[in-house]
Amino acid sequence: MSAAYHRTRIKFCGLTQPADIAAAVALGVDALGFVMWPQSKRAISVETLATLAAEVPAFVTRVGLFVDAEPALIERCAPYLDLLQFHGNESPAACACYNMAWIKALRMRDGVDLKREAERYRGASALLLDAYRPGVPGGTGETFDWSRIPAALTKPVILAGGLTPDNIGTAIHQVSPYAVDVSGGIEARPGGKDAAKMTAFVQRVAAANRPR
Repeated sequence: MSAAYHRTRIKFCGLTQPADIAAAVALGVDALGFVMWPQSKRAISVETLATLAAEVPAFVTRVGLFVDAEPALIERCAPYLDLLQFHGNESPAACACYNMAWIKALRMRDGVDLKREAERYRGASALLLDAYRPGVPGGTGETFDWSRIPAALTKPVILAGGLTPDNIGTAIHQVSPYAVDVSGGIEARPGGKDAAKMTAFVQRVAAANRPR
């Protein structure tokens, strides 16, 4: 019997312009993230989200990133999204109240119990694991010690934090995540992607995927 094939899904985050969406779609990226946290260098307005979301074809997931956002903002964004991503201190109940699929980001601070958090956020479609920097909910461009991730969690793992074309192969071989999430590692500037880096990232994910 042949070994099962593991395909790591890819999410590009921090999209701000149509040309980058078109490039990501052409590369076969699975999900596109739109940052709705005003303090981010990659933040967009609801109006821009509506315009960009219209550029995304079927079978590519549109993900909205929120950080302790007011429900009214999430409700305004929801018609243009397929999945909600919560990066703040949202409770499980707060994440689940929009009648939409959602994922919860966890920052890998010292002492975090991933098995406990997976049970706490059992309604999530996946857990996104990101580097921890005090006061910064994500997008730090920093990695964390991937060996801290348990071999088996009850939720799929989306690996984030400091991923680049140079380290993504090692990350996949070590963690074997369900998906990877990259933003700064494929940029020419905050919010503006680099075509060569996007291509290299996708190619190296494909190379790292292997029968197992």
